Amino acid sequence: MKHANSNRPYKAIAEKIKEILNSGNYHINDRLMPERELAENLGVSRSIVREAIIMLEIQGYVEVKQGSGVYIIQLPNMEEENDNSLKSESSPFSMDIECGPFELLQARQILESQIASFAAINITKQEIVKLKETIEEDKLNLGQHIEDYEADETFHLTIAEASQNSILVETIKALWLLRNKSEMWAQLHKRILDKSYRTQWIDDHEKILFALQRRDPTGARDAMWQHLENVKQTLFKLSNVDDPEFDGFLFK
Repeated sequence: MKHANSNRPYKAIAEKIKEILNSGNYHINDRLMPERELAENLGVSRSIVREAIIMLEIQGYVEVKQGSGVYIIQLPNMEEENDNSLKSESSPFSMDIECGPFELLQARQILESQIASFAAINITKQEIVKLKETIEEDKLNLGQHIEDYEADETFHLTIAEASQNSILVETIKALWLLRNKSEMWAQLHKRILDKSYRTQWIDDHEKILFALQRRDPTGARDAMWQHLENVKQTLFKLSNVDDPEFDGFLFK
């Protein structure tokens, strides 16, 4: 039996890119075709290709060079990989918690926007105070150039708790666990040197809080949706290594 997460789109695309690498048209140190061209040839979105490249980077097949592109540093041994793949799937109890960062953000966007709507109806004064405190902590960390996302996580978990639905709370906790344990998420962030984009995220949090304070379900839902859309788009733009001017400071 195959695991459900073996069907993740970026994994299938990573396998197709490996086939391209083994086609005989590429050699060690060659530059891989641009991301946009890969997406068009494979019939998928650029975000899925981006996730596949991150996966191949972690596996040691490609190297991402800022402002230059993606270069091949090892050609896959498909026969050996297929053998390992069969061995890894032989046990139905093995747990693969890896997931694509953009796929994860999309799932959060769908779920958390609706959760925020419920939270606007049920939120307590104590939870409002806690949200304000997390925003102030985030501002302090940003001002001191501290890269700490604990306040961000607390902000989103507090909103889930305000929904007064324990299943939703556990679901959001699980999604944050996926993010915190994800090698792909960590690899994506290695490419982004300028963290000033977090100012936009703090502004987004304040808009969400304002809607919650007004007990406005529609406003809270829309503000959360837009916030996570901003996160997706910002990370996608900042990690675009095909851009010849990419140097980690595109949005300073």
